[in-house]
Amino acid sequence: MTLTVLIADDDAIQRRLLESMVRRFGYHAELVEGGEAALDRLTAADLPRVDCLILDLVMPDLDGMGVLLRMRERELTTPVIVQASPTSIETVMSATRAGAFDFVVKPVGAERLQVSLKNAMRFEVLQEEIRRTTRRGAATLAFRDVSTSSEEMDRIKRLCERASKSTIPVLIEGEKGVGKELIARAIHGASERRGRSLIAVNCAGLPEGGVESLLFGHEKGAFPGAIDRQIGKFAEANGGAIFLENVEDLPPRAQTQLLRALHEGEIEPAGAKRPIKIDVRIIAATNRNMIECVKTGAFREDLYYRLNVFPISVPPLRARRDDISDLARRFMARFAAEEGKRLRGLTAEALALLTSYQWPGNVRQLENTIFRAVVLAEGDELTVAEFPQIAARVEGFDVRIPAAPALALPQAPQREVIRIEVRDPHAMRPLDEHGNVRKLEDMEAEMIRFALTYYRGQMSEMARRLGIGRSTLYRKMKDIGLQDDEISAIGESVEAA
Repeated sequence: MTLTVLIADDDAIQRRLLESMVRRFGYHAELVEGGEAALDRLTAADLPRVDCLILDLVMPDLDGMGVLLRMRERELTTPVIVQASPTSIETVMSATRAGAFDFVVKPVGAERLQVSLKNAMRFEVLQEEIRRTTRRGAATLAFRDVSTSSEEMDRIKRLCERASKSTIPVLIEGEKGVGKELIARAIHGASERRGRSLIAVNCAGLPEGGVESLLFGHEKGAFPGAIDRQIGKFAEANGGAIFLENVEDLPPRAQTQLLRALHEGEIEPAGAKRPIKIDVRIIAATNRNMIECVKTGAFREDLYYRLNVFPISVPPLRARRDDISDLARRFMARFAAEEGKRLRGLTAEALALLTSYQWPGNVRQLENTIFRAVVLAEGDELTVAEFPQIAARVEGFDVRIPAAPALALPQAPQREVIRIEVRDPHAMRPLDEHGNVRKLEDMEAEMIRFALTYYRGQMSEMARRLGIGRSTLYRKMKDIGLQDDEISAIGESVEAA
């Protein structure tokens, strides 16, 4: 998912300059002319979230300070980079105290703005992860915490919102690692029971022979070894909800108890004199075909239909690739904070690699992969070099691990170096198809053609960046066969855009 930068400035020329730089950095840019329009865009519920605001301090309708104050009143947490003239340092300090993340001085250079944007994005992602973790611990996780750019996941969220308005049993289906527990917690956090207990139980990991006691409890002396009374997970969740992951792995006797809890609203701990009434909302999850489990007799048919009142099927990560970049940034921010590393983000090449991979382990695999990459990282960004296993499985990325020498003399241990070669279509190849060094004139022609497209037909900018005069540039373009109509076509396409 491309991050969105909102630019608020009443100067049309300045807006266009900032827009050009922001888009060159790989972000999506939106433009508004004043403070009121900026606030309207920040609070628009039907539009994608704004990830950062570049705010001019001097605007006619509502100035930058006014925008910052209203953002604080409305508890808007979007990071703000203010831009000011060199003579307004006092105003900048006031803006910083009012909540601005950073400031830049007009006219801002591309490198300075890029650094500021990356730092702001990293800070916002980390803050959001902290807020999400806090809500998870308080059982108030909501659907805004299920961030997605996928249409299918948006549909799933709307279904979950409907389910949260009642106590109807929910069965969440999906592959391992797709985020079924997150969906369950969001349903609970948006319901009237939010803030109360949500007890998560993995039915596949329950101790054999002790499933019923763990779920439904037992009295002291109910069986040999029952030296104390145990209330069970269902009684512990009374008034709240219980999430049964891998529900298909429940043994038959536990399935019978679960059916009773659903049908009668009561459980019977082992050794108890009478049943205990409970008020528990049940959310179950499975990664198998439950119909097949019913057909083979592994799961009770009547229990299946009691659980499958409101089925929700969560798509795998490979079917919602737009979510990969956002998830990767979130995981990176969290793990970087835990590991004490100052990482600003992921490079475009790294994001392209992650987006191209199939992710058989879904979100859980992505999370573990980012964790490992953060541990390996030595720079201030995650690059393709931090994902050697993924690069080896994606076409277009080569992993080269140099072999050890046949005979090595005793020496100090050396760190293994893993080299990653990225076949970037914009990278110039120094060798031809026969393995020989290419001619200078061929490489020069390739560079000119690339510059023509990159600077979108702006001849003065091309000449300046290439370090030659305009007349020399025109001559070289003629020499390599670029015709006037081809050059004009590039310029016209840029104007049309």
